[in-house]
Amino acid sequence: MTPRVSVLIPVHNASSTVEAAVESVLRQTFADLEVVVVDDGSTDDTPDILDSLSSRDARVRVVHAPHRGLIHTLNFGIELCRSELIARMDADDISHRERLKLQVELMDSEPGVSVCSSLVRMFPRKSLLGGMVRYEQWLNSLVTPDEIARDIFVESPVAHPSVMVRRRELIEIGGYQERGWPEDYDLWLRYHLAGKRFAKVPRPLLFWRHSEERVTFTDSRCSVESFLRAKAHYLAKMLRDIDRPIVLWGAGKTGRRIAKHLIREGLDIEAVVAIDEKKIGHALRGRPIVDPGWLRGKHVFVITAVSSHGARELIREQLRSMGFAEVRDFVCAA
Repeated sequence: MTPRVSVLIPVHNASSTVEAAVESVLRQTFADLEVVVVDDGSTDDTPDILDSLSSRDARVRVVHAPHRGLIHTLNFGIELCRSELIARMDADDISHRERLKLQVELMDSEPGVSVCSSLVRMFPRKSLLGGMVRYEQWLNSLVTPDEIARDIFVESPVAHPSVMVRRRELIEIGGYQERGWPEDYDLWLRYHLAGKRFAKVPRPLLFWRHSEERVTFTDSRCSVESFLRAKAHYLAKMLRDIDRPIVLWGAGKTGRRIAKHLIREGLDIEAVVAIDEKKIGHALRGRPIVDPGWLRGKHVFVITAVSSHGARELIREQLRSMGFAEVRDFVCAA
């Protein structure tokens, strides 16, 4: 019989953590599952550990493959998954024992949801810096489809190893693709532009390991510049045929960088909004820098790109006070 859920785990040299990760899946209260583990050419003891796990529990399917990298490994794994529901998991994380049960219940009760995530809890806590704590708090503040769609251009709104998706939709949307920025964020932006909905189980169901060796910190595709390129690419695709001028709010470092990428993507910017009086009246990449009051009565679409702490909510408040509705009239990209 085909299992209800396939848990896809790509692995490369994870001998110290992979056994605990897989066992956290095998201990799920939801037992109608298979664990598809693709070993991406590991050179440590990972292959032996995986073979041992497979011999102890028939639900564990291990495929040893040459080292090809994460994106190839994920797409290969999708082909191997037999279930319509695919849950992602990384080889150094731990799933709460009710994770799959609660995610399946949400996917069954809300057939319009394409990506089901959950709240996360990073560990070990003592190694977390302030920025990571704030990211966890922000991530866990986005639960409903509307909240996630509203903030999807701010940062990746779901933790990749926490998601459950529908296999058919994942294949239709093109699987994982190499574009020079994070493959998971690229995937979520493609889902968003395709009109797909995200939601989260409002409980921490993934214990997400924080390590300085994570790809997030070591791969150039995860740099701030790469994220800005991804945002600009999909913002341009989303707004290319809009019937209003585009205005960028932000003449600081983040605004300048995203303006560069937006223009390179062919998106025309009519003006740039700033609150610094020293900048108002000057130009950014040939576009006039204006004060926020300039927006009153204008039929424009605003992209906000100010990354200083607390700025996003202040700008949202100001735009709303001028009659702009988020998503319809403006989007936050920082």
